[in-house]
Amino acid sequence: MPPPTTAPIGVVLARTAKTASRAFDHALTAAGSSQPIWQILISLKTTPVANQRELADAVGIQGATLTHHLNGMETTGLVTRRRDPDNRRIHVVELTDHGEQLFHQLATAAIAHDKRLRAGFTDDEITTLAGLLHRLAANLTDQPAPEPIRRE
Repeated sequence: MPPPTTAPIGVVLARTAKTASRAFDHALTAAGSSQPIWQILISLKTTPVANQRELADAVGIQGATLTHHLNGMETTGLVTRRRDPDNRRIHVVELTDHGEQLFHQLATAAIAHDKRLRAGFTDDEITTLAGLLHRLAANLTDQPAPEPIRRE
């Protein structure tokens, strides 16, 4: 078998993902927060009232980890939690005004980070790259890759 002419794609992907994640962490830290907090805020922004289980699934973390983050977020006034009146075992989480403000502050940093990632690429190249990344994920999950979003 001839030696590969390039590094294994998994290695390139892992290194790139790590670099992008570190840069995003740095951008969010400079904006006053962290990636886990951003993930929770954006999830609550898209689903304004969510229970903790739904929120943990949306963010992709364990319930205990989410509870830890929510405790801190509640202490700093970013979210409120209350029992669902229809099911007292469920806690409903909502953004406060302060949480809304932090969301917008971090959204600005996230948008700037995304612009930095896209630098030097055309819209068509970004569309192609996104499609290729979705296909890589589909190869590993046996899920079909979503159709690319085309801008007219």
